Amino acid sequence: MPSVAALWRHPIKAHGREEVQSVRFTEGETMPWDRRWAVAHELSDADDSAWSQCNRFARAAKVPALMAISTTSDLETGSLEVSHPKLTPLRFNPDEEAKKFLDWVRPLMPKNRPQSVRLVRVPGRGMTDSNYPSVSLLNLASNAAVAKAMEQEISPLRWRGNIHVDGLEAWEEFTLVGKTLRVGGAEFRVEEPITRCLATHANPKTGKRDAGVLAALDRKFNHQEFGMNLVVIRSGDVAVGDLVEILQ
Repeated sequence: MPSVAALWRHPIKAHGREEVQSVRFTEGETMPWDRRWAVAHELSDADDSAWSQCNRFARAAKVPALMAISTTSDLETGSLEVSHPKLTPLRFNPDEEAKKFLDWVRPLMPKNRPQSVRLVRVPGRGMTDSNYPSVSLLNLASNAAVAKAMEQEISPLRWRGNIHVDGLEAWEEFTLVGKTLRVGGAEFRVEEPITRCLATHANPKTGKRDAGVLAALDRKFNHQEFGMNLVVIRSGDVAVGDLVEILQ
C-alpha cells in the first residue's frame, strides 16, 4: 500500500523549505506554516486582507536562486532561520522583523526584476498558488519517471510539494481526481493536477537552472503537470510512514 515518504512545508512562499516528521491537518485549511508568509514585490497590490495570485509575489520562476533557501521554524517563538549557500544564515521573526529578511535576501534578487518590499500574511490562509486552501501531493514514482526520461537526477524538492508518497505507480495520481485519500488520521479530496512553471528548472541545492523540466514533461509525457492539489476534508494527524488509502 502507498505510504508517506516525506512531509515538507515552505514557511515563506518561494523562499525556503523545511522537512517535518509529522503534522496535524485541519479541515478546509492549508498545511500549518506552509506559505504562511509571501514576499510582495514593488509592483504588487497584495496585502494581509486576502489571498492573491502568485504573480503578486517574488517567485523562483523568475528568481531561480531562491530555490536554494532552506528554513527552520520555531513555532513557539514564531521565528525562522533561513540559509542559502551564498549567504550567512539569518534568524528573525517575520511578523516583527521583515526588514531583516528583505535585506538578507536582496543580494539574490536580479537588479532588473521588481524588488521585494514587504512580507504578506493572511491570517488562517497559506498563500498557495491555488485560490482555495490546498495541500500538494507528489508521487515519487512519477518523479523517477521524469528523471529517467531526462537522463539526469531530478530532486523531488524541485516540485515544492507537501506530502511525498511512495508506492503508487507512475502517474497514477492523475487517476485520483475526485477521490478521497485517507492519510494517517486525516482525509483529503483530490482536486486537480498542478501545472508547473520555470521554478522546476532550478536545482534546489544550487539555485541554478540546470534542467529543462517543462520541455521534458511536454515532449515525453504530453503535459506540463506534476503533483496534485488536495483539500483537507477531515482533520487529523499525518506522519512519515503513514499509509495512504484510496477511498472510492
